Amino acid sequence: MKLPEPRLAGGMPLAQALRERRSIRAYATTPLALADISQLLWSAAGVTSPEGFRTTPSAGATFPLETYLIAGAVDGLAAGVYRYDPATHGLGQTAAGDIRADLAAACMNQACVATCTAAILFGAVFERTTAKYGDMGRDFVLLEAGHAAQNVSLQAVALGLGAVAIGALDEQRLQSLAAMGDNEKPIYMMVFGKPNA
Repeated sequence: MKLPEPRLAGGMPLAQALRERRSIRAYATTPLALADISQLLWSAAGVTSPEGFRTTPSAGATFPLETYLIAGAVDGLAAGVYRYDPATHGLGQTAAGDIRADLAAACMNQACVATCTAAILFGAVFERTTAKYGDMGRDFVLLEAGHAAQNVSLQAVALGLGAVAIGALDEQRLQSLAAMGDNEKPIYMMVFGKPNA
């Protein structure tokens, strides 16, 4: 499924987004717009050049991260898990249904995970980077996940959304829930929604 084109100009100034960024854990039940989901995914891993470079720096352009959308309440998108394809700016479904309750259970029962309207889960294929950099490549992958999550966090602020980073993950359970490949390891997640007034 092709996503709406990302907005590449205008919006909130970066300094304002940095000043306003906070971890927000309480969300309204209002569904998110597909255009906002598109913008969040593009900020995480979108292609920004004809050479295939992305919004997030990657050691040696090895691009070890796989980006998944967990949709709970998104206008125009069935609840489920989707893999983001940066090359086409599109989504391919990997699992159907609303998995937020199971997702929360795999994240130490954090309430914000159960009540978010959507989440972005980052999976890592460490071998893409360690093949080039050896053991040091593992650190580079984790740094890349941090860069991607910060992009998502700032983009959420600019869209008027609340977001929080989740690092407490049951990796095996999440790998199964998202229908990840055997060589992928879930390492980080952002959950978001419209802030609860």
